Parts: sequence; C-alpha cells; structure tokens
Amino acid sequence: MWLLRTEQPDWSEKQQSELHQWLDESYSHKAAFWRLEHGWQRADRLAALGGEETVRARVSHPVPNWWRGAIAASIALLVAIVPTYFVATGRFGGVGSEHVAEQRFSTALGVRTTVALVDGSKVELNTATFIRARVDRHRRELWLDRGEAYFEVVHDPARPFVVFAGPRTITVLGTKFSVRRDGNRVSVSVIEGRVRVDYGGTTSTTRPAATIGIGDTAVSDGDSTIVASGSIEQVERTMSWRRGMLTFNNATLADAAAEFNRYNTRKIQILDDQAAQVRIGGTFEATNVDAFVRLLREAYGVKVEVESRAVKISA
Repeated sequence: MWLLRTEQPDWSEKQQSELHQWLDESYSHKAAFWRLEHGWQRADRLAALGGEETVRARVSHPVPNWWRGAIAASIALLVAIVPTYFVATGRFGGVGSEHVAEQRFSTALGVRTTVALVDGSKVELNTATFIRARVDRHRRELWLDRGEAYFEVVHDPARPFVVFAGPRTITVLGTKFSVRRDGNRVSVSVIEGRVRVDYGGTTSTTRPAATIGIGDTAVSDGDSTIVASGSIEQVERTMSWRRGMLTFNNATLADAAAEFNRYNTRKIQILDDQAAQVRIGGTFEATNVDAFVRLLREAYGVKVEVESRAVKISA
C-alpha cells in the first residue's frame, strides 16, 4: 500500500516523512518496500518490451481501488523472481520539462552503487542509503534521507547543486565531496572545490554555518558545526567505503564495530567496556566480519563467541 500511495500525483512531503518513519521501524519493512519497488520498476521495463537499463521517466496516474489488489499480486509475482540489490525509480520529465524531474535511488544493506542524475552529475551510494533528486532547467536539489553518498557534481553557475541532509543544507556549484547522515548528525568531506554547509533543511530557512574546501571535513550535530582541516589523503581514507573497505586510525573497537554493523546483517556486539575501548587501526573488507574478528582475536587476544546472527566480543 505504501508503494501504491507513492505513485499518486498528490503524494506529499508529509506522506514521505511518514513513509520514512515506517521504513525505519524495522529492516523487514525496508526489505519488503525495496523489493516491491524494484519489481514495480521491472514491470515498467517489461511493459516497454525491454529498453536501456537506466532510469526511465514515468508519469504517475491515480490507481483505482479495484486495481490495487491486482497490481499488488502482480508485483509480488515479480518479486519472487527478481533479486533486489539496488532500486531506482524516476518520475516526470527531463531537464527541459515543465515539471520537476524526480529520481529516487536506494541501496540495501552492504550494497554500493553509482547512479547518474539527469544533469550528468554522478552519485555513489553507500550501504543502506536512500536519496531523492529533483533536477530541471532552474534548479538541482537532492535529499539524502538516510545513509552516505559521494558526489561528482557537474559545474553549472546558473544552477547551484543543493543537498538537503536532515537539518543541514549543502550548496555547491561543481565539486567532489561526500555527505553522511546519521539522524541529525551530518558529516561533509571535500576532495575538490568548495562546499557551503548551512543550518536549516530548506532553502528558505538556511543560516550560514561553514564553508569548507579541499581536505576539510565539517561535522554538524544540533546547532554546532566543527570543521577539521586535513589533506586529500586523509579525506580519501574516510571514503575507503567506495572501494568496499573500512579504514580505522586509532579507533575504538566500539566505533569499529558500529561501522561494520552498517554493512552486515550479522552484528558485532561488544560485551564490556574494556573490550569497547581497545584501539585498532588498519583497513578491512566491509562485508567480511569473519576476517576482522579473526584478526582481532589473534592481535588482541579478545574472546569471541560466534553465533548465526551475531558475533559477541569481550576482553
């Protein structure tokens, strides 16, 4: 029913917020919605007798109530034969259209992918990420509703590229940067160009916070924003997820475990404070919990209890 509601022309920001709340209630909700959404997209492609494997614009029409059961059953049939790793949907027309072009992209747990927006900009999505983009001849706007993404933005002085991430608004003309959102905590790192980070979740409510450049990282939480100046190499290490890796530099085991848990269904649980405060460094494959835990046991002598859905670590 959520999927069908999103296809209605009167779909609102309030309803979008309610959908996000429902999705955040459990991973089963996310998995069900993403699989059905993928099936819906595949149904479009089958109806068009093939076509390019790219995002295709689709005009939304009201769905009569008597159709809903039939459509849901058809999607369920598609879901049975279509595995879901990445979801992409499109709405309305292109850059020259009278309507705002909207694209939606999401990734499942442990999945990464790169997508193209209609203006030629590229976005690389990290694990469990959901974005919405509206691009036309007047504006370029993107909402990072959850997760983390790396952007390569096409330069266009007439149309600044604006990213809304919770209570923060990030504005650029053309650059390479990443944005990570953990609830209301937002981190922005820059590899190329300059980025302005403002308070406020809409263009009409923004207040200046910080402007950062190459090698800088801005971390915002609540009303506070901290800027850390570094090097491109340091920033690139924080983006090692783009290669499927996680890089730690004197991180606590608790923080490292939290990072691994972003990518894996089998969670790492730290059972005591002594183990949680163990400091580690190195580069590890994000989806290989077994190798990470094996190295921990060999290097630090921690106790490890492996279960089907969890790995428990204690000192």
